Amino acid sequence: MIDLQHPAADTIRMERTLDAPIETVWRWLVEPELRSQWFAGGAIESHEGGAVELVFDHDNLSTDDVPYPERFKAGKGHVARETVVVYDPPHRLAFTWSGGKEGVATFDLSSDGVRTKLVLTHNGISGPAGLANFGGGWHSHLAVLQAKLSGGSVRDFWTLHAQSEAAVKAALA
Repeated sequence: MIDLQHPAADTIRMERTLDAPIETVWRWLVEPELRSQWFAGGAIESHEGGAVELVFDHDNLSTDDVPYPERFKAGKGHVARETVVVYDPPHRLAFTWSGGKEGVATFDLSSDGVRTKLVLTHNGISGPAGLANFGGGWHSHLAVLQAKLSGGSVRDFWTLHAQSEAAVKAALA
C-alpha cells in the first residue's frame, strides 16, 4: 500500500511520521551532509528567494553496492539549481523544481512530542508520467529518510525506487 494522496491533477501529497524531534528532521532537510544521505546534497540559502543546490549522487542512499539503473545513469552527479519559496524553520521548507517548470516541493513539519509529522506536497507537476516519476521518487526518498531517522538503512535504493514507482503508477491509475 502506497501512502500517496492525489488532491489535484498536478499534485501529489505524502505523509510520514518520523522517529525524531522536529528540530532534527529540519536539520535533515536543510543541512547538505544530512540531506545527501536520503535525497540530494548541496547548499541552501536560508531565506525566501535564496538558492538551493541539489547534488544528486544516489550511491549514498544504499548500504549495499548497487549500480545505477541504465535510465538513471545520466543523472548521476547532476546538480539542479532551484529557488527557496518558503524557509520557515523548523516548520516549512519549499523550493522550485526544474526552475518551477515542475512546480514546487513543500515540506511541512509538525511536532508530535519526540516524533515529527512530515507532509510533502509537490504541486505543479506536468502530466501523468511526471506524477508517477515524482511520486515514485519522493516515496523512495522519504522511505530512506524514515529509515535513517529510526536508526536503520536501506540496502538497495534502486530496488525500493522501482517498487515505489510501480506502486505509485498503480495508485494513480
